[in-house]
Amino acid sequence: MRMHISALRAHRTRRTIVLAAVLALGAAGCSSSSSSSTGGGSSTTPAGGSSSTASAGTVDTSSCGTKPGVAATGTPIPLGAIATNQPGTSFTDIPNMAKAYFDCVNANGGINGHPIKLYIETEQTNPAQIAADAKQLVQTDKVVGIVGNTSIIECSINSGYWQKLGFYIIDSGIAPECYSTPNSAAVNMGPRYSSDGAVQYALAQHVSKVVFDQANVPGTGYIAAGPAALAKAANTPIVQLTENVPITDASSVAIKEVNDAGPNGAVILNFTPPQALVILQAAQKLGLENRVKLWGCSTPCNTDFLAQSLGAKWNGKLFVNAELTPPDGTNTPAMNLYKAILKQYGTSVQGGIGSFSQMGFTEAEIAVHALQSITGPYTVQSVNAAFKAVKDFNTGMLCQLWTYGDYPLHIPNNADYTVTANNGKMTTAQGCTAISAADPQIAQYRSAAGTAANAP
Repeated sequence: MRMHISALRAHRTRRTIVLAAVLALGAAGCSSSSSSSTGGGSSTTPAGGSSSTASAGTVDTSSCGTKPGVAATGTPIPLGAIATNQPGTSFTDIPNMAKAYFDCVNANGGINGHPIKLYIETEQTNPAQIAADAKQLVQTDKVVGIVGNTSIIECSINSGYWQKLGFYIIDSGIAPECYSTPNSAAVNMGPRYSSDGAVQYALAQHVSKVVFDQANVPGTGYIAAGPAALAKAANTPIVQLTENVPITDASSVAIKEVNDAGPNGAVILNFTPPQALVILQAAQKLGLENRVKLWGCSTPCNTDFLAQSLGAKWNGKLFVNAELTPPDGTNTPAMNLYKAILKQYGTSVQGGIGSFSQMGFTEAEIAVHALQSITGPYTVQSVNAAFKAVKDFNTGMLCQLWTYGDYPLHIPNNADYTVTANNGKMTTAQGCTAISAADPQIAQYRSAAGTAANAP
C-alpha cells in the first residue's frame, strides 16, 4: 500500500516509533494509501570522497547533484521501495530519507537531466500484501530498480520474484534472504549481525553470561543463531528470550533479564528504541542498571533520544552496536551533506538524525552512483546491471568500502562501531571492528567475497 505523506503526519500520535530520534517512523497503525515520491541522487564523486570540511549548517545541498540549481525535467527514472509500517515496528524513515536524497539531486540536475521518482509501498507483515506490493511496483509503476526496501519479511516473500525478473535490490536487510541470496545487498548488518556486534563487544569485556532478549516477530530464531554462535565460540553461557511487542510489563521483563544475567553478566536487547527504552527505564526505576556488568543493544538503540531519555545514570553502562558512522562529532563531507539534506528535504523523516535515516541516505547515494554510470536508456536491465557492478564504493557512512558483486550471498557491511550513552549523547566507545566469523554466515560470505578494505 502506498503512503500519503500528509496521512503520515496526521497520524503522528499513532506511531509507535515516533519518539525515536534515529529510527524510521511511519504511520504505524494507520492505513496506508497511495503516494508517489520523486527524488534524485548523488554526484559522481562519492560524498565521502570530497575534501570539503564545511559544517552541516553551511553545506550547500546543491552539491548533491551535477548541475547546482538546475531542476531535472527529463523523463523520470522510476524506482520502488517496500517498508514495514505497523504497530510496534515502522521502517518508513529509510525510504523516506532515500526520497529526500533523490529530491535534492532532482533539484540539482538529476541523472543526466532525468529526475528519479520513488514509489514507496508499506506493508503489515502480510505475505499476500507484500507480494502484491512488488507486483504493483513492477507491473503498474513500471519501476526499473528497487532501492530502500526495509521489511521484516519482504526478502523472504519476494526474493524469488526479484531473481526471476533480474532485479538486484539495494536495501536495509532484516529477513535471512536479504543476506543469503544473490539479488539483495544491504547497507546495514540487519538484526542478526548487529546483535552479533553487541554480543561481541560484551564478550570482549569478559562477561560471565549473556542474556539476549528480542521482539517476538518473524525471524527470531535466525537472529538468535548469530549471538548463540559467538557465545559458544567464547565458551560463555547465553540465555535467549523473546518479548511480545508493544511491551506491557517492562518491569517484569527487566527483572527477568537481570536475574538471568547475574552481576557479572550482560543484557543485550534487540528492539526498536521505544521498546528498548521502556525496558531500560523500568530497570532504572527499579535500581537494576548496576545489577549487571553491562547493558547492550543492537543498532536501533543508537539514538541520542534514547541516551537523553535515560540520562547520566546510564553513563558507561549501555553499549550499542552502530552499523554506520556515528553522526555526533563527525565532521566529514558525507555526514554534513546527510544532515543538510535531512534538514532541507527530509520533512517526512520523523526520526531525524540516526541510523535509519543514514541507511536511506546511503542506499540512495549508492543507487545514484550506479545510475550515473549508465550511458544508454534506463531500463530494468541497464539499471540492475549498474547496481550489481558497484564495487569498492566509499559511501562515507560505513566502515568499509561497499561492493555488490556477483556472489551467492551478500553481507557487504560486516564491520561496525560501538557507541555508549554519555551524558545524553551516544559517543564512540570502539572504532571499526570486524564482526566475528564465529557466525557461520559471516564466515561463508568472507569465503566468497573476501574482506572489504576500510573506507578511506
